Formats: sequence, structure tokens, C-alpha cells
Amino acid sequence: MQHIFQENKPILINNSLFRSIPESDIPILLKHLEAYTGQYKKDTYIKMTGDPADFIGIVLSGEIYICQTDFYGNRSIVASFTAGNLFAEAFACAGIAQLPADILAAADCRILFLSSRILFQSCDGCSRFHHQLIANLLGIVSKKNLYLNQKLSYTSRGTTKEKLLAYLSDQAKQNHSNEFTIPFNRQELADFLGVERSAMSAELGKLSKLGVLETQRRYFRLFRSVE
Repeated sequence: MQHIFQENKPILINNSLFRSIPESDIPILLKHLEAYTGQYKKDTYIKMTGDPADFIGIVLSGEIYICQTDFYGNRSIVASFTAGNLFAEAFACAGIAQLPADILAAADCRILFLSSRILFQSCDGCSRFHHQLIANLLGIVSKKNLYLNQKLSYTSRGTTKEKLLAYLSDQAKQNHSNEFTIPFNRQELADFLGVERSAMSAELGKLSKLGVLETQRRYFRLFRSVE
């Protein structure tokens, strides 16, 4: 596992899962958790609904989406993750046997997989960092829950315009600027907010004409609030 660690050292030593764990112990931990990597092209499925939920993933490069598709084929983007982010840990913590969502490569990406089954087993040989790993994981899951609650605050709004403005306002706050770039294209943003793309595009056009915002592709600039 030393080669996996050395090739991805900056991301791994700065990952929240390994917080407070000595750098020299991370390769040992990777071996214990049966770590392996995979490469995926954009728009290919990394994992699909119904696959075993027996892993925790770390995005080493690129970007992924967690997606759900309803009976009629409508896709909803639950979350997006870029390099350095952990994913699927909530599924593992919930103890479910099968994935309830698809994991899609939003760009060419490399993924590190860890065995969640082993992670949740007590191990005398790795006791010096096992408790720290679990504590780190609980902290990550708690923060992810806050993220999902934030998304719910967008999707629970009554109109497409309200959902858009709530999301864009938060993006401006997070970037500490009225100018920012979002991680979604138009279709992906519509999927994330749970709205029709055509209705969303129409609202963006109206808001641009009103002088509320300026946008081009993923770029946005907010000027004023809507009265």
C-alpha cells in the first residue's frame, strides 16, 4: 500500500478521515482496510443502485455525483464531490447492504476505495488509530448531514425562482463574493434543485433582465436581491 500512499500523499494526509493519525501509520491503515484504486471516464457509473454498500470512497482526482433516479427516469443529484472528499460513508454507517443511489463520474476521476466492513470491526493490531478513525468518521457524517439539510432548504422552497435564489445566495456567502462559479452545468443544477431545466432557464432569463444577476455557463454574478 506504500505506492498508493506515496502517489496520493497530499490528499490522504489532509483528508479528514485520517485527522490526528501519524503519517507513518496511514500506509499501514490502507493495507488493513484493503485499499484499492479505480479510474473512471466522465459519465460512467462508478457504482450503481443495488451494488454492495461495503466501502467508503475518497475522490483522488476529478469529480463525482451521487444520483437518484425515480420510477419515471427523472434524475436528482443528491450531492457532488471533488478531489479530497469522502463519499458513501453514510451508507456504510447506516449498515445497509445495498446502495440506494448511483455514483456517477462527473469528470474523468480516480477513486480510492476502503473496506467499511473492516473499518467497523474491532482490531487489536490497529487499536492505536481505530478509535480515532471512528471519531473522524462520525465528524464527517455530521457535517454531511448539515449539507443535506442545507440542500433541503433549497428544494423545500415553493417556486423555481425561490430555489434558485436561495442556492445562489448561499454560493455567494460561501465564496465571500457576489461573483462565483458553481460546480454544475444547467441540467445538473436543475437536477440538484429538483426543478425542470426549461423552467429554471426561463427564471434565469427573467432575473437577468431584471438586473438581479448575470450568468454565463457556470459563472454567476449577483447584483441585488429581488423585492
